[in-house]
Amino acid sequence: MAAHTTARNLGKASSLPLRGRSPTATSERHSPHQNHLLDALPRVDYERLASHLELIPMRLGDVLYEPGIKLRYVYFPTTSIVSLLYVMEDGASAEIAIVGNEGMLGIALFMGGDTTPSRAVVQSAGHGFRLKAELLKNEFGRFGPTMHLLLRYTQALITQMAQTAVCNRHHSVDQQLCRWLLLSLDRLQTNDLSMTQELIANMLGVRREGVTEAAGKLQDAGLIRYRRGRISVLDRPRLEARVCECYQVVKTEFDRLLPYLAK
Repeated sequence: MAAHTTARNLGKASSLPLRGRSPTATSERHSPHQNHLLDALPRVDYERLASHLELIPMRLGDVLYEPGIKLRYVYFPTTSIVSLLYVMEDGASAEIAIVGNEGMLGIALFMGGDTTPSRAVVQSAGHGFRLKAELLKNEFGRFGPTMHLLLRYTQALITQMAQTAVCNRHHSVDQQLCRWLLLSLDRLQTNDLSMTQELIANMLGVRREGVTEAAGKLQDAGLIRYRRGRISVLDRPRLEARVCECYQVVKTEFDRLLPYLAK
């Protein structure tokens, strides 16, 4: 059964747009090149966009997009992770994909629409860069290398969405949790995640009790340590051995389409 989203965890639509900072405020600690998609852009294309990139904080629970609302910006996370959620009329939700430093949010802009049916919510706090939607659309319209790069990323993201749907239907909650943990770790520079069981339940679309049981199994097996809203992965190889095939399917497709991620 799907879990219900809460305003406390998901933030409010009024948090959009976020307050950005001028590119002149960026430092070595926060660089657009920390986002692998931006880093993979051809130099000429990157230089056209670089001065327009705004560093922004991405706080846990911030809502970047709401369904049906015109997209004003695209987002390139660097040290944060954002969940794409499909929200039902009764408020129930389930995650369809996560985006971190490997990619971007806002593919609808160059796929023929200015809105998206999903909600984008920050699941792991950090920073990222935003770019005005019109600037990315113009870059895509040049029909050059950047267009092909963005289309390959879109195909990889669609693969993640499709595999998530299959996983949620056919695999156990502890397998789903393993997949979710590994995909999140791939997008962070640490083995620690700040995440409540309630928020994980919202992401997976299951009851909180199911997450509690699944996390307990992983902790008893010595794979993770969970306390006070923080999950630490202690044994990644054994976590990978326990996860269903869905994680590897997604990772293989990202590596095939976007080989810069495998470096």
